[in-house]
Amino acid sequence: MNSTIALVGRGKLLQLTAEELSPQWEIARLPDFNAPIPEDTRLMIVLHDAWAPSIYLQAEAAAVNCGVEWIPGFVSFGAGFVGPLVRPGSAGCSQCAESRRLMAATDRQDLWKMRQTLLENHSGREEEWGSETAFRQMACLIKNEVEQVWKERPTLLKESLYRINLKTLDTSRHVILPDSSCPVCSIRPEDSASAAEITLKPSMKIDKNSYRCRSKEELSSVLSIEYLDPRTGMLNNKLQDFETPFADVIVNLPIMDGDEGTAGRTNSYAESEMTAILEGLERSCGMEPRGKRTVVYDSYSNLDSALHPLQAGIHSNKQYAQPHFPFTAFHPDRKMNWVWGYSFQKKAPLLVPERLAYYSMGCGDGFVFETSNGCALGGSLEEAIFHGMLEVLERDSFLMTWYARLPLPRIDPYTSGDKELLLMIDRMREEAGYDLYLYNATMEHGIPCIFTIIKKRDPDQAGLNLICAAGAHLDPIRAVKSAIVESIGMVKPLNKEFEQNKNKYAAMLDDSSLVQKMDDHGMLYGLPEAEERLDFLLKNEQKQQSFAEAFNWDRSHPDLTADVRDLMNVFSELDLDVIVVDQTTPEIRRNDLHCVKVLIPGMLPMTFGHHLTRITGLNRVLHVPKELGYISRPLTLEDLNPYPHPFP
Repeated sequence: MNSTIALVGRGKLLQLTAEELSPQWEIARLPDFNAPIPEDTRLMIVLHDAWAPSIYLQAEAAAVNCGVEWIPGFVSFGAGFVGPLVRPGSAGCSQCAESRRLMAATDRQDLWKMRQTLLENHSGREEEWGSETAFRQMACLIKNEVEQVWKERPTLLKESLYRINLKTLDTSRHVILPDSSCPVCSIRPEDSASAAEITLKPSMKIDKNSYRCRSKEELSSVLSIEYLDPRTGMLNNKLQDFETPFADVIVNLPIMDGDEGTAGRTNSYAESEMTAILEGLERSCGMEPRGKRTVVYDSYSNLDSALHPLQAGIHSNKQYAQPHFPFTAFHPDRKMNWVWGYSFQKKAPLLVPERLAYYSMGCGDGFVFETSNGCALGGSLEEAIFHGMLEVLERDSFLMTWYARLPLPRIDPYTSGDKELLLMIDRMREEAGYDLYLYNATMEHGIPCIFTIIKKRDPDQAGLNLICAAGAHLDPIRAVKSAIVESIGMVKPLNKEFEQNKNKYAAMLDDSSLVQKMDDHGMLYGLPEAEERLDFLLKNEQKQQSFAEAFNWDRSHPDLTADVRDLMNVFSELDLDVIVVDQTTPEIRRNDLHCVKVLIPGMLPMTFGHHLTRITGLNRVLHVPKELGYISRPLTLEDLNPYPHPFP
């Protein structure tokens, strides 16, 4: 059995580590990788008194050649780092750790640039905070891990690292998730038609009143530990907002160009934190293909089985012709990336433009702007598909209402019979000063959808005059609760921003082209002067419906998959396809989580920025209002509401 520990590197840290290890183990000290690794090496430890990224890339290659496990250790910007334990051939290496560590930092862009310079120059950044005491602390940690490796016991450095503050010696351990984009250890499978096949399996609900297959307790036991960490986490920060009427928790998803905040809003901070983490994971899955490698690059004309972009809605020719418009009109002969999805109508795999299957992060290099429409994460694939379909319905019903100015029936929320909902409404009135206007936005499919407006009770009170929201769910009470917390849950911080920038939003009232970002939509309709644009709802004086009169959906099953099939049967009867692209990444699959993008061609996709509206090709908005009896004739494009939508 191999018995040597190869210590590779130079400096005080290596010297002290050798002193700790040599009484128990045979040590071979190597200054660099120009010297051969001894054949009887059991473990390799690569140490430096500096941050020298190129050395650890060399170590990865050397470890693969020798087939030995190894541990990196170095110091950088006032901290020492030990780990992870790298096993060649397994996911999770030193480069995964480097990526997680740098991405979690607030100055990540500068650190990545510095790393690239150090790699190009094969140099290291010396650390002035290094001391013998700190290095000895690191050496002791290394010795403890070596003992575990030798005894073939699970080591704490498997998928984790230690961080030691070189000044205070505070020591903490941080999880390192294998990076599915890692160029060293990640092997992403090629996207393929066969891998896109979906066979729905049973997904039992945790109880009769739930639409989830995994309990909160089960999920909360892993979410914070594996994904939320200020030093190395996929999510690197958490903020509890105590000003809001309901429990509001925001977590931060660091990306190279900045930060993406994702929120959880419920009646419990613990549940809100879990929801925010799940939202952050969903966002990370939807940004780009990380679970599989896109391989189809071709034109629509050359493909046998592909979704035509017009079916999912595109921008108009007038929009594409605008100066500086960030997208180029689709052409069937222009090549682009395609990913495989699964068509439940055709019961077969189908190619989908990559641009429609993942977010449009920024503009350009594409034919449309796509947001998180239909993206959902669940404890099973079936659960993710269920909630993805509901999100498509929610946004479609909201936009259908807005574009066609549908005078939806108002619902009396006090007929719900749900005590929690009534308490939420009372709290919204008394604490935040807003009334709830609730409308039945169920469309031709009959699946419960709602449109809400919360309106300021006191006209002289500062802040937003009103906020719109939407919801869709087989249980309409859940939809209403969700819409309430999404709107009133952020009203206090939004009110501050609104008051500070009221002149900017007032300009948007006269010039819709100034509505360029997501926040602009909701802020515009915070102006009292914009309220008249919602008169088709607010001045609807027909008798209010009760919940029992408004919603006729009474099917529910102990198996969530049966609910999924019910929804799909409704869409099938309306000749609407359900296409699912699996966005699941290895990072979430490890905990049996799944993420999908659901497309229902024909339904209206939510866009932000008035110039990026997508209606062309989506004729449902012209015909459904007549089918529902709101008007006597089909609409034309000229009939549609010309103003920016109020979705916040």
